[in-house]
Amino acid sequence: MKPVSESWLKSSPYDRFSYFIAIKVDRHKTLLQTIEKLGLNFMVLTVAGNRHFFIFPPGKKLPRPVGSALPAMGESPYMFVAHYDRVEGSPGANDNGVAVFHLLRAATLLAQRNFDNWIIVFTDKEEITSGESFKMQGSFTLAQKIKTFGLEKAKIYNFDTCGTGDTFVLSNMADSILEKTDSPGIQKIKTDMQNLRYHALKTAHFLNLEKVLLAPIPFCDDMGFLRAGFAAQTITILPSEDASKYEALLRSRPEFTDLIVSGGIKNSPEKRHLPVTWKNMNTPADTIDRLTPQFFDQAVNFMVELCNQEL
Repeated sequence: MKPVSESWLKSSPYDRFSYFIAIKVDRHKTLLQTIEKLGLNFMVLTVAGNRHFFIFPPGKKLPRPVGSALPAMGESPYMFVAHYDRVEGSPGANDNGVAVFHLLRAATLLAQRNFDNWIIVFTDKEEITSGESFKMQGSFTLAQKIKTFGLEKAKIYNFDTCGTGDTFVLSNMADSILEKTDSPGIQKIKTDMQNLRYHALKTAHFLNLEKVLLAPIPFCDDMGFLRAGFAAQTITILPSEDASKYEALLRSRPEFTDLIVSGGIKNSPEKRHLPVTWKNMNTPADTIDRLTPQFFDQAVNFMVELCNQEL
């Protein structure tokens, strides 16, 4: 792989990116300092010991004491989510450092366009360890908390590993679970998921993004939200070659989806068939050299235009 040009590391907010992915860095502290430097309107909400960042449009007044409520956001704001934690020993450049910094940049652009229908959330403890229940995941306990803030109708988009490639992949992973569930309220979640995906596809069309794929993506924060009763559309990005091979695999071997849904892929020899980009996640190989900054604008513009309800 060719070395990545470092020019993008000199532009805001990415000029703080190298600090953020340093192995021994305090990511919470570095992210806090970066948000403060950008002058964003934010608060930190601690839930079940996990520290989550909430960023709001500039004009929204933060309630006091902080964490007692959220600013008045209307009935159904867009909520863009990216986890800022990582697996120990991995730089976490793509998983999930880049998505965090894309959203920081998107926050400044959303403010410039005077959009006020959004919340950006950086979650803690997406990376649960072997043996931990989904109830330990930061997004699950956070989702339970935001219900008390009246955000049951928030339109949640979860961004994960969005720094390598040019093909947008919209996860349809939750569909496999929702189809087999008949619990109360499930129809609402199905409808919400369909609406989230339709709007994402409409946004991609508006931006003339030709490389878009619907495919199962291993669960991340969307699982925590789903278990708490929220629909959340996960979006990731893959190189074209990875995406094409993955699409062909799913067509030829439908049972591969079941391995992903069950989580069995983690300990299966079939893991070798996953996209190379995903196999580098949670390893020392998840470095800055594997990023493709020439496509970063596509990702950020997509995030911003999702808030454009007049598409």
